[in-house]
Amino acid sequence: MSVLGKVNHFRRGVMRGLTKNIGKPKAERNIILVDKTEIKRVLICRPNGRLGNLLLITPLVQEVAETFPNCKIDLFVKGMLAPIIFENYEVIDKTIHLPKKPFKNLLEYAKVWISIKQQSYDMAINVDQNSSSGRLAVKFSNAKYKFYGDLDDQYTESKSDYEHIAKYPIYNFRNYLTKLGLAKSNKIIAPLDLKLNSSELDNGKKILDLIIDPTKRTIGLFTYATGTKCFSEEWWLSFYARLKSEYKDYNIIEILPIENVSQIGFQAPTYYSKDIREMGSVIANVDVFIGADSGIMHLASSVQTPTMGLFSVSNIKKYEPYDSGSIGIDTENCAQGEYFKILNSILANGKLKTYSKAV
Repeated sequence: MSVLGKVNHFRRGVMRGLTKNIGKPKAERNIILVDKTEIKRVLICRPNGRLGNLLLITPLVQEVAETFPNCKIDLFVKGMLAPIIFENYEVIDKTIHLPKKPFKNLLEYAKVWISIKQQSYDMAINVDQNSSSGRLAVKFSNAKYKFYGDLDDQYTESKSDYEHIAKYPIYNFRNYLTKLGLAKSNKIIAPLDLKLNSSELDNGKKILDLIIDPTKRTIGLFTYATGTKCFSEEWWLSFYARLKSEYKDYNIIEILPIENVSQIGFQAPTYYSKDIREMGSVIANVDVFIGADSGIMHLASSVQTPTMGLFSVSNIKKYEPYDSGSIGIDTENCAQGEYFKILNSILANGKLKTYSKAV
C-alpha cells in the first residue's frame, strides 16, 4: 500500500471511530410520524462516487419515493456520476457533491456542509452505517427525523437476503419507520433501475445492431474488473473459447471498460463508450450479460438485463445481481461446465424485461 493509501486508511479508521456512536442514543423514541404527507423534503446520504455504489442506492430511492409520494429527495454523494444515474428520477431535486479530495478543496468542502445545514429537511437518511461522512451529514442536518443506517439484528436473523448491500438499508429503514409508528412493509424490494427511457432504449438497439447480426440473440461480455476481482487472461480465454463453441448461433459482444482493455485480446466484436447511459442502453438490448463483480455488472442489472455475475473474492451475498433471471456464481466452487448449464437456463427463460415507464 502506498504512503497516501496508508494515510487515507488511517484517516478513515479515525473518522469511523469518532462517528460510530453518532445517532446511537434513542433520541427519537417518543417521536411519532402521524401523517406521511408531512415528509416533503428528504436527504439521502451516500458520500461515494463509484458507479456500482450509486446504482445500488436506486432501490432505496424508489422505496423512499413510494413511502412518501409528496417528497423531493436530495442526494449527498461524491463525484459527478449521480446526476447522470438519476437523470430520469423526477423525485430527485438536486445532488450535493462532496469533493473527492477535501483537503485540497477546503472551501468547496465547507460549502457542502453549509448547504446541508441551510436546507430545511423533514427526514435525513444515511445509507451505510460505516460511512463517517454519511453519519455526520445526518447529524448536521436540521431534519426532524434522522436515520443513521444502523443494522438491526432482528432482520439479520429473519431475512435471507439481508446481507445484500442494496437491500439491508431498506430493511433497516423500514424497521426505523415502524418505530415512528408506521405500519411494517413486507413488499418485495425494487430492483436496481437506471430508468432508461424509450428513446434511449431505441438508440441502444441501433448502436448494437451496427455491431452484431440483429437476427441472432446476443451475449454480452465484460472481461474487466478492478484489482483482485479481475480474472486472468487465461481464465477468460478458456471461457470465451468454450462460449464460442457452445453458442455458435449467438452474437457475442465485448463491452469494453473505460481503460479500453480486453482480457480476451479483442477477439470478439467490441463496444466502447464513456457515456454511462448509452452503455446501459446497449446492454439493455442484449439477451444476457456476463461479467465479474464491477460497476458495469451493476449497470447491467440496473437495466434489467439477465446478469451472470462471476465472483472470486467479493462477498456474493452482498453484491450479487438480483431480479430479471440474474445470478451470482462463486467461481472458486463451481466448475466451468456448471456456468454453461446456468447460462442455458437463463437463455431458455427468455428475456424477462420490465422497463421503467418512459419519461
